[in-house]
Amino acid sequence: MKKTFITDLDHTFLRTDLSLSTFTQKQWNEKSKDNFLSVATARTYKKTEQFLKNIHINIPMILLDGALIATMDKKIIDTKFINKDIADSIIDEGAKFGIYPFVLALGDKNLNEVFLYSSTLNKHQAEVLKRYSKDDNLVESKNIRGMDDNFKIVYMGEEVLLRALALELEKIFGNSLKFILAPEAYVGCYFLTVLHKDADKSHGIITVSEYSGFDLKRLTVFGDNFNDLGMFELAGTSVAMANAQEGVKQKADIILPHTNDEDGVAKYLESLKNG
Repeated sequence: MKKTFITDLDHTFLRTDLSLSTFTQKQWNEKSKDNFLSVATARTYKKTEQFLKNIHINIPMILLDGALIATMDKKIIDTKFINKDIADSIIDEGAKFGIYPFVLALGDKNLNEVFLYSSTLNKHQAEVLKRYSKDDNLVESKNIRGMDDNFKIVYMGEEVLLRALALELEKIFGNSLKFILAPEAYVGCYFLTVLHKDADKSHGIITVSEYSGFDLKRLTVFGDNFNDLGMFELAGTSVAMANAQEGVKQKADIILPHTNDEDGVAKYLESLKNG
């Protein structure tokens, strides 16, 4: 019976420079011949496709923190949207704190995503946008509003400000939405992500399992951060990177001796000679 392997991307599968070594590509693709392999990431379809252009993915991907489940050939399996009215209310509350978000939304049913950003940017947002400068789905707005189908709303800034905003949003919306506040490792700030209440990797794992027909007991997942813990709880085997957060390592079945920059996932796959 096939096994299933699902990995987080940033700081887990991808190296810090967002590349994949030839060794990692070879080990992953070899494993995909006889097993199910996929990813679970906060990234969009567009960026994931770019990063994994030489990688074999043979079951649906968990994208945008679980707000989108889709195959590599753009078949949408499931979505968890924030509607426009709620998105606009969130943006209005953020404006009271003097901060405006990125809004990631579905542009059309062909899985063309839209990355909305405000003309009013802080230094952290400006730095992030440099990484997306070549993308064709960026839309600048002087008066940013939500679209009809919003995957997630993301604020970037100083921890104190975002923590205060998160508390205010939780007072207003309660458990009808999901809030993720965490450090942003690439630009040295914090991010606050607002999602549909069921948009997370654990719900995504269940959806992909039901769609693909694999046994959760035969599932191995890889991660480094706290948004991976939902996967850890469901999988038969949970694997933390050497560079994972300490709290994540405490919940893992296996802690790798290698980091993401040392091909940790690929070296683990290579070690499963009979797997």
